[in-house]
Amino acid sequence: MLSSDLANLSEQVNATYTKMKLDYKYDDPKDPEQIYYRSDHYNFAKLGIPIIFYYDGMLQQDYHKPGDEVSKINFPLLTKRAKLTYFTAWELANRAKRPVVDMDGKGNPKK
Repeated sequence: MLSSDLANLSEQVNATYTKMKLDYKYDDPKDPEQIYYRSDHYNFAKLGIPIIFYYDGMLQQDYHKPGDEVSKINFPLLTKRAKLTYFTAWELANRAKRPVVDMDGKGNPKK
């Protein structure tokens, strides 16, 4: 939403290491749930700091209730998500420069 560099890096890392299907529907400013804007990440984004908002979709109905138990975790998928996050952070940490901020926060190029 703020950086095409970061978006390209995320896609490159995914293609190299995890090959997950990434869905950007929650990045849509018209998303009725406004999940992106309610995330903890958004406090950085609104200050112009590029972020990646990793989100696996809506929470289960039993989240933080008695039926919320470890047997419901998809560990192979959780492992892939952790690898995607790790390798993205690794690539960012080993770059000489931070990702350029060239978008307006709504996914449009800055003018």
